[in-house]
Amino acid sequence: MSNLDANIPLLTEVIVPLPTLTDIIETPPAVDDDGNFELPKARQEETVARALSQHDWERLEAEVREKVLQQLQDRIDFVIEQRVRDGLADVLQTAVEGMAAQIREGLHQTLDEVISRAVSLELVKLKKTNI
Repeated sequence: MSNLDANIPLLTEVIVPLPTLTDIIETPPAVDDDGNFELPKARQEETVARALSQHDWERLEAEVREKVLQQLQDRIDFVIEQRVRDGLADVLQTAVEGMAAQIREGLHQTLDEVISRAVSLELVKLKKTNI
């Protein structure tokens, strides 16, 4: 099974928690002999961990961006499909109403012609029998 996503952390990866504001405040920077500020060892490791986690943040940002884009795409597809269905429903309704009107008109015309012929034939028969 080689369908592993490179962005999913493995169980062997160490995830270093980000320092809290309290940790940063409680650990003041040290000053070396020249008067320069020096980060304590723990803070240096945190800085390295933070630098390493920059890649994680970029990966997380890419994942979030991809997920949001996918959700938007799904939503856009749904909205477009719904609008097409609504538009088609209106068009089909109009077409069905038009066809029903044409069929009704054709049926009325056909019935008028059939009834007129039947009446005419009956009148002709009546005239022949009365003569």
